[in-house]
Amino acid sequence: MTADHTTNDRATVSGPVTLVADIGATNARFGLIDGTGIHGSRVLRCADFPSLEAAALAYLGGVAHDARPSRGAFAIAGPVTGDAVLMTNRGWSFSTAEVRGKLGLERLAVINDFTAVALSVPRLTAADVRQVGEGAPVPGRVVGVVGPGSGLGVSGLVPGAEGWTALAAEGGHVTMAPVSDRESAVLAQLRKSFEHVSAERVLSGPGLVNLYQALCVLDHQEPEPFTPAQVSDAATANTNPHCVEAVEMFCAMLGTVAGNLALTLGARGGIYIAGGIVPKLGTLFTHSRFRKRFMEKGRMRDFLAPIPTYVITHELPAFLGLAEAAERA
Repeated sequence: MTADHTTNDRATVSGPVTLVADIGATNARFGLIDGTGIHGSRVLRCADFPSLEAAALAYLGGVAHDARPSRGAFAIAGPVTGDAVLMTNRGWSFSTAEVRGKLGLERLAVINDFTAVALSVPRLTAADVRQVGEGAPVPGRVVGVVGPGSGLGVSGLVPGAEGWTALAAEGGHVTMAPVSDRESAVLAQLRKSFEHVSAERVLSGPGLVNLYQALCVLDHQEPEPFTPAQVSDAATANTNPHCVEAVEMFCAMLGTVAGNLALTLGARGGIYIAGGIVPKLGTLFTHSRFRKRFMEKGRMRDFLAPIPTYVITHELPAFLGLAEAAERA
């Protein structure tokens, strides 16, 4: 069991307590939320546990807290269409009702991870985001959310009479379209390995490696056994031009997908970039081809140019969205 971050040693809570969890293919981040904020945040490696329930019980057994949670809200990397849930990139399956009972919760909301991130957007402050490029949001209009991590999450926020509704979508699996001859060659190379080259096959941690390896093969060079972190690391970039090109292509392709999302949703409220990869790229992403590619839609350039794009820098955006989901459950 691995914990790489804890907000405090003891979670002193006030009022009703909600157990929240943001569960991806690699890590499961747990925390407790009450009326005063987030407490006892801790990250556990999914590979260390046979099930979601086991990971949750390990967290509850290891965090010091003053009250047992009475309700829960979990964000899952995968589609949530009913009581039975199967995670896309992690071999966990579970019944929401059974997990709720075994954890002793009165109620449990389980939603897609990027539905949770989308729900966080109205709770974000100016200090929680970094704008890339120009544009300004139109208040009360649709918002799009996209984020590369272990996979590629996509969601949106739609305004309504009773507040915001988050879309439970699987847009990360749309077919990736090339814009340049070099991208066409890369995608053709990837089709030799994948039946369907989705956006997630290039816009994710594994996707970064896929891009790097494809570029090496196209240039008749043997790829190094790099991890996603090594491909995007500045030190590697100093010695490996294919890593540099992979990151540049990643940023440009993300601009293509983000622009498609803005057009599809009519996201005049802005596009928000989440996930674990882009925030770590810092100014490299800001000065990349992302924004230029975002607007490169021919006749629709004037529609996209006013739409702002933001990188979410808040450490726990999904937790903010889960707090919203718990209140609605």
